[in-house]
Amino acid sequence: MLKIGIIGIPGKWSTETLADAIESRTGYRRIIDMAEVELDLAGKRLLHGDTDLCSLDGLIIKKISASYSPNTLDRLELLRVAEHAGVRIFSRPLNILRLVDRLSCTVTLRNADIPMPETRVTENAAAAMSTVRKFGSAVFKPLYSTKARGMCVIDAALSDSDMQTQIQAFQAENPMMYIQKKVALPGRDLGMVFLAGKYLGTYARVSQSDTWNTTIHSGGRYENHLPPDDIIELARRAQAPFEMDFTTVDVAETDAGPIVFEVSAFGGFRGAKEGIGIDAAGLYSEHVIREISAK
Repeated sequence: MLKIGIIGIPGKWSTETLADAIESRTGYRRIIDMAEVELDLAGKRLLHGDTDLCSLDGLIIKKISASYSPNTLDRLELLRVAEHAGVRIFSRPLNILRLVDRLSCTVTLRNADIPMPETRVTENAAAAMSTVRKFGSAVFKPLYSTKARGMCVIDAALSDSDMQTQIQAFQAENPMMYIQKKVALPGRDLGMVFLAGKYLGTYARVSQSDTWNTTIHSGGRYENHLPPDDIIELARRAQAPFEMDFTTVDVAETDAGPIVFEVSAFGGFRGAKEGIGIDAAGLYSEHVIREISAK
């Protein structure tokens, strides 16, 4: 019997769905909350309760923490101990590390010549104000966040004093400011799903209000979408440098052509299921089992 643990959040739908899929195929079930894991460096053990994760056949990282933060990077470093001990981890911690930090993801995408919204990154408040004036309207994004949490839009129509107040409020929580030009979207953006680099399908997140983003967290809904081949190829190129076992690429169609917002560190099971009708947890589980069994 293969022993494959799920790194995730107990009780959350995507974590439990993946654990169900693994259990139905192996008979083994273990959900691991990284907040409960202890590293014993001298003993070279990574303990979750009475189980040494270094003794498992594999680990699947579905969710490393409820929200992204530098602490997320520390949790990924702990998992490198299990990987060094020979445990197969999906996706590899080093690959996920490059995606959890929005700046690291952006630099990799731009180095690969992937089209993205015009972006400035700075710790200088005066430079941030100048950027807002240049962009007309700018989205300020934390370097560690999911589902648009912590993001805000600052508009060039504000007075200097009001703009300065909003920028200072953002920078109080985010010393390094990541600023993107707000682009006009057609009321939707796309989640393009990949398993081990193979394209599975696309769901659209469709806005149900006049909010500036389309996330489900902000009231959007999922729909099936059939993008043209050139957008599929763009998404394929975007995810390729990260070598993820499972991921989604966030793409938007604009008047100037398609752009990529980001590549996901963990991928969206619910969007794949509700938008496309794909059992991503089942397909992912079968991929993991094949890879472990083949070694």
